[in-house]
Order: sequence, then C-alpha cells, then structure tokens
Amino acid sequence: MSGHSKWATIKHKKGAADAKRGQIFTKLIKEISIAARMGGGDIEGNPRLRTAVLKARGANMPRDNIDRAIKKGTGELEGVNYEELVYEAYAPGGVAIFIEVLTDNKNRAAADIRNILTRAGGQLATSGSVSRLFKRQGIITLDGEKYTEDQIMEVAIDGGAEDVTLAEGIIEVTTAPEDFEPVLNSLDHNHFETLSAEISMVPEAAVNLDTDATAKAVRLIERLEENDDVQNVYSNIDIPEGFEAE
Repeated sequence: MSGHSKWATIKHKKGAADAKRGQIFTKLIKEISIAARMGGGDIEGNPRLRTAVLKARGANMPRDNIDRAIKKGTGELEGVNYEELVYEAYAPGGVAIFIEVLTDNKNRAAADIRNILTRAGGQLATSGSVSRLFKRQGIITLDGEKYTEDQIMEVAIDGGAEDVTLAEGIIEVTTAPEDFEPVLNSLDHNHFETLSAEISMVPEAAVNLDTDATAKAVRLIERLEENDDVQNVYSNIDIPEGFEAE
C-alpha cells in the first residue's frame, strides 16, 4: 500500500484486500516473527512486537496464527530467520518508491527487485534520496458503509488521533506514530472492526502524472507488492480522479 488514501481506496474497490488475504497474512507473520526474534515474545515488553500484533489484529488475523508466529520467532517452533532490507527507487515519471523487505535470502531479494524495476522502466535511487520525501504516520481504515464518520471520530480523537476522513466509502484515521497504539486500542475496545492498521510512510507531497504514466507506475508498485520478500511499498503518486487500475 502506498500510504495514500486514493490508492488505498482503489485497491479496496478492486477487492484486493480479500483476494490477497493469504499473502497479507504471510507478510504479517514474517513481521511478527522477526519482532519476536529480536526483542522476545513478551508483547508488553517488546514495543515492536506489540505494534506488529496490533497490525495483524487490524487485518483480522486469527489469534492462533499470531501465537504461532511469535513462537517461531522465539524458537519455540521451527521457523525461518529473516533479514530486514530497505530499497529506495524511482518509477517512470519520477514517482518515489520506498520498499521494505523481509527475506531469508537477500541476494534473491535484491535480484528480484532490480529485475522488477528494470522491466518496468524504474531504477534504484541513492540512499536517503527517497526516504526524505516521506514521514511516518499511523493509518487505520474502517468500512464507511458499516460505521459513520461521527461514530469513529468520537472514539478516535479521544484516543489521540490527528484526523478522521471519509472518502469513497472508506473511513481513514491518521495518527502520530507514538499515538497509533492507543488509538487502535480505543477503536478495538469500542468494538469497531478495522480493515487495515499500520504505521505507514506517507508522502510529504504527491506527484501527479497523466493516465498512461500513472498506469505504468501503478503496475510497477503492484509487481513489487506481489513479491514474497517485499513487506511494504510506499509511493508519492497521486491517483487521478476516476482512474481505475487494470
């Protein structure tokens, strides 16, 4: 997901959240496992693990899956050791792309990402040239047909949220990174079911392209997201009104 609400809406309208649920769970399991390996399996004493578990709950992952992922990370169950990598790149049209990777084979991951970028007309960027164009922000989404904006706003703002917006049937709650957990907990305690919840890389400014260039950039982003080693893809592309990804 790019961190941009229009992009999130398009993916939601396509039904991608349901179609890719298995892939989403796989990525979340990897994230939980590495957090548990690095900081232990105690959720209360491991902030990174706590955030990963909250994100998994936000995606409605079953508790058994979460528990198994933690045990794989701590070594109680046999698991895989993953390395964290970050790639910064540009898509055609100058779209900035920030790629987060969790992999058990960094050589394979590097080759795959370079291949995807090259085939789509993108290129790797120097370290720091893309990351400076983004800020970290908590993003929580809910079904706007199931809940009203006012219902969510009352609880989210009390929990410390920065803003609540409704666009094309999706309610989006934004928070500072340090307020992500209390806001998500507040929504959970009030029995609001989330569509997604993550600390995202949000662009400081968006890049606007014509329809053809936008389609090329979107295809590149989707190919990166489909790679098993890629955890998250963020971009600063602004999706034109009425655009539909093929």
